[in-house]
Amino acid sequence: MIIFFMFHSPLEQFQILPFISFGFSLFDFSVTNATITTGLALGSFLFVYRCLQSYGFTLFPNRWQLLLESLYVSTAGLVWDSVGPRGQKYFPFLFTIFSFILISNVSGLVPYSFTITSHLIQTMFLALTVFVGVMIICGSAHGFHMLSLFLPGGTSLGLAFLLVPIEIVSYIFKPLSLAVRLFANMMAGHTLLKVIAGFAWAMMGSGGLLLVAHVVPLLVLVILFGLELAVALIQAYVFTILSCIYINDAIVLH
Repeated sequence: MIIFFMFHSPLEQFQILPFISFGFSLFDFSVTNATITTGLALGSFLFVYRCLQSYGFTLFPNRWQLLLESLYVSTAGLVWDSVGPRGQKYFPFLFTIFSFILISNVSGLVPYSFTITSHLIQTMFLALTVFVGVMIICGSAHGFHMLSLFLPGGTSLGLAFLLVPIEIVSYIFKPLSLAVRLFANMMAGHTLLKVIAGFAWAMMGSGGLLLVAHVVPLLVLVILFGLELAVALIQAYVFTILSCIYINDAIVLH
């Protein structure tokens, strides 16, 4: 029993396993569990949306239409409050980001599934996508004047030599903090669930009084599962609202 739980570590659930391996030279195009989960996350959202388009949006919505409308209204209100009327044209991008992260986080709570947002490479790709878009927006709106983003207004020349490098480093680390925040929260929560589940299973396999006492970590597991579901929702919200703030900064040069 001890050897079994030493082999199945809590971090084993984050291992990327190839299902179809192929590639050439330095390029690897293998189909992995991460690839399949990403496709399922995108496909599930598109499937629900296409089904609603096929049956039509009714005055009295069903549960799927109500869910989609709730996501739509919540994201629209978030974009309006954070960016304002000038940021409404970026709503489709932000709605896609929010929906993808939310579906990825929640689907990762399904047993035997894979949480793609628990990998830094995935969250970093999302964060860099946002920041490349922010730089394009800022450059197209302000041109060379976008460099004033690194120099607060009213700063003296002597103080500028100190503040400009700090602002540049801070700006560069924004996508890293955005990616690490999502990655760390999802990985830590799933690891804790695995540890407590393994602890309960070990107690149940030991027999005796421990067989009865294993109910306690199971109850804790249920509570933590609810908290992890809340974290999945909150992290999707936080990622989206920070993206809105960065887009707003690019528009108004705060």
